[in-house]
Amino acid sequence: MFHKACKLSFGKGTVLRVTFQDGSVMEYDISVLYSKYTQLRALNDRKLFKSGKLMGGYGIIWNDDLDIETETIYCDGKLVDKVSEANITLGNSIISARAKLGISQKQLSEMSGIDQSDISKIERGVSNPSISTLERLAQAFGGKLNIEIDIPA
Repeated sequence: MFHKACKLSFGKGTVLRVTFQDGSVMEYDISVLYSKYTQLRALNDRKLFKSGKLMGGYGIIWNDDLDIETETIYCDGKLVDKVSEANITLGNSIISARAKLGISQKQLSEMSGIDQSDISKIERGVSNPSISTLERLAQAFGGKLNIEIDIPA
């Protein structure tokens, strides 16, 4: 099974911090690969290192010669945080609602007045939107916001 990444950030030195769709936040020091893949040593250049981009959620690429699969980070990295399950569920709800209406994030942004980048963060589970933001999204969908707390019997 492949784990899709949804956010990339850069730590100290050559440490990558990657958030995955399941909420896992993993850190991975890419320098551990230097002996096996000597071309990666170019990433000691901080400017080059920070130019890395997440590609399709399954890889990080710097240039034609430098890349790494995010699955390596998921399997061999260090778990440093776990995004709230509620944030993941909320994000999936927004994605499903958009799919039902056949609209893009950009269209939802125009309908709700919420920036597309903020909608993307909500869908990826990496933000904590306010209740008023959630109400605006629900209204844009032509629905209403329902919040509940499940208490085990």
